Amino acid sequence: MMKLYWAPNTRSLRALWMLEEAGAPYERIHIDIRNGGQDDPHFRSINPMGKVPAFEDGAAKLAESAAICAYIAERCPQAHLAPAVGDPLRGRYFHWLFFAPGCIEPAFAQKFAKFELPPVSASWGDFERVFSVLEGALVRGPWILGESFSAADVMIGADLLFGVERFGIVARTPVFDAYLKRCHARPALQRALAIDAGGA
Repeated sequence: MMKLYWAPNTRSLRALWMLEEAGAPYERIHIDIRNGGQDDPHFRSINPMGKVPAFEDGAAKLAESAAICAYIAERCPQAHLAPAVGDPLRGRYFHWLFFAPGCIEPAFAQKFAKFELPPVSASWGDFERVFSVLEGALVRGPWILGESFSAADVMIGADLLFGVERFGIVARTPVFDAYLKRCHARPALQRALAIDAGGA
């Protein structure tokens, strides 16, 4: 059985949501990151960085949210959470799947830490560019790839949920609000949020 190592109110929400979308059985293992749970040797054997989420599926062990979401999409093809190999949309799927950790997260860090880099030097450009580009991609809707919901929406949607609704560092726009409303309407996200709120 697939195992998710997680903690509430963390990036684990992405993997939790993804597993709920996939509809396959899985086990949740709570890692108490506030009391040293991430230092457990078994957990470190899965993710030497000691961060959540981490994931185990038999002999397969991995961390990093986007990698976990990509793995689950491939592991559970019946859920249709990724374009099939050979589908031209697969290129954009990977683009947006990795836009979250590659651009959104560094932009969040830039905003929180109040540091500036020349946009030409920063891999993400700058905060304003990241969310302008994202808004432009979502305006066509309903999902980041158009009509098909995918693992890329789990990554993008979870980041906007944190950035717009929880942290308030991303400006509300009609496009972002409409996209988040569609995300919240998904039963899988509602289940994931309920689990996350429960805490264990």
